[in-house]
Amino acid sequence: MYHTISLRDASPYCLSIRRRNRRRPVPIHSRLLNPTMGLLTNGSADSTPLKFLIYGQTGWIGGLLGRLCEERGIPYAYGMGRLENRAQLEADIGSVSPTHVFNAAGVTGRPNVDWESGITLVNYATGCIFEYDDAHPLGSGIGFREEDTPNFVGSFYSKTKAMVEDLLKNYENVCTLRLRMPISSDLLNPRNFITKITRYEKVVNIPNSMTILDELLPISIEMAKRNLTGIWNFTNPGVLSHNEILDLYREYIDSTFSWKNFTLEEQAKVIVAPRSNNELDATKLKREFPEILSIKQSLIKYVFRPNQKTSAA
Repeated sequence: MYHTISLRDASPYCLSIRRRNRRRPVPIHSRLLNPTMGLLTNGSADSTPLKFLIYGQTGWIGGLLGRLCEERGIPYAYGMGRLENRAQLEADIGSVSPTHVFNAAGVTGRPNVDWESGITLVNYATGCIFEYDDAHPLGSGIGFREEDTPNFVGSFYSKTKAMVEDLLKNYENVCTLRLRMPISSDLLNPRNFITKITRYEKVVNIPNSMTILDELLPISIEMAKRNLTGIWNFTNPGVLSHNEILDLYREYIDSTFSWKNFTLEEQAKVIVAPRSNNELDATKLKREFPEILSIKQSLIKYVFRPNQKTSAA
């Protein structure tokens, strides 16, 4: 049985994988590692050797998944089929014979070959479908849980993502991961949330839940191996404000860095659609993976210390 990970496109404040991945197919043999490595198993009783088939080599997450496989010595290959072409996907699977399939190309079909095969689908989705309300006030520490109904309708993007999440509830083999404002240790990547806000002329100062990819992306691979399903708030526990992040950036990266704040009302005048601001309750994920760090601890360990350029303690 194959296990599939699917990555959906997202807003400027959430995970963003563009449809450009559809334009240039990548040779399936381009990154195939040693196929004889039989000691790497999926952790189950049958000890099946692992081999991953990944879609989305040119995307942010697809590239990170490949590097994770290299670091762990997991044999993998990038697929060349277009995701809307069932025959090409079947050819890729037949050629590679993977144990797991990861879709990080940001394009999905309804239905697709993986769902028709009844395999596990882990969908990288978004948590930008909520906003602070009376039951979840800003600064209260009360986060939205997995079973809560999305309440943010400020953008067409968020409305459609909430609709997709609701539809996916009908499939028992789907694992939906709600990412928010993804951050990685690559501070030059334009999709990195930190990179974005350091380049803005002004930023709002609101606490939000966020996803540190360097810590959580490997955990998503483990979730696939455990065949976990259902909805998961895929963020580090706790929240951080824009100013808190930029304070750390100044402390660890650039002691001369400065920025200006503006209000939500002022921001609304220069953006096309409202932004989602919320706290997601990460209790469920923390219960399954107790080692997950809080957002601030993870940010310092995985992002700022590896990139440190100042004399910060």
